Amino acid sequence: MSAEDSLKALYPFLQGEKKPAASENGALLETVRQKANHSVEIKQQFFAANSQQLIDIAHALAEVYRHQGRLFTMGNGGSSCDAAHLAVEFQHPVTTGRPALPAMNLCMDMAMISAVSNDIGVQHVFTRQLDAHARAGDALVGFSTSGNSANLMNGFSKARDMNLLTVGFAGGDGGEMKSSELLDYCLVVETDSIHRVQEVHVACYHILWDLVHTLLADQRGFLAEPPGKSR
Repeated sequence: MSAEDSLKALYPFLQGEKKPAASENGALLETVRQKANHSVEIKQQFFAANSQQLIDIAHALAEVYRHQGRLFTMGNGGSSCDAAHLAVEFQHPVTTGRPALPAMNLCMDMAMISAVSNDIGVQHVFTRQLDAHARAGDALVGFSTSGNSANLMNGFSKARDMNLLTVGFAGGDGGEMKSSELLDYCLVVETDSIHRVQEVHVACYHILWDLVHTLLADQRGFLAEPPGKSR
């Protein structure tokens, strides 16, 4: 077969021809199978290595809520959607009988984000909000598939100065989130696939949400009391 014929066989659309429908569908089915298997494999590897750390984070976050603390979340791009998702899970529990817990997504106020970005730089969008809303004993959770987002690292630095519990969700080798020592906990999904990282993050914080509520199950009455009320 000539080089031209080989190229035509591999890329028929370049010659204005369509690939056979059955062949194309078969290739797509194989792609789905490979990606689904890879997703399962990455999850299994992650939870085999990190389940105890996830439990430790749940204990720490439950302790924040026991002392009337609040949760703040942050991220950029797709990770901002994870930050929003986690905050909603705690504010609006979907399981009957579980209380709403205070959680604020620092990515939700576009007026604030655009003002800070325009006036002093995007690296300060989370620190300014922590200045305004956070207090010692609260918790900050950040999501970054690379672990190197400058505005998140500034947020974690501010949180450390303010004595907040700090938790990071990262991918790859964990980047600065893992190496900076600014975080109390850092869960790293060790793959370069952004999609696989985010898929594990979703599974992680769904489990974390459930664990925190399980740990707080015997103190629901106390959680309903306003801050400052005698115990």
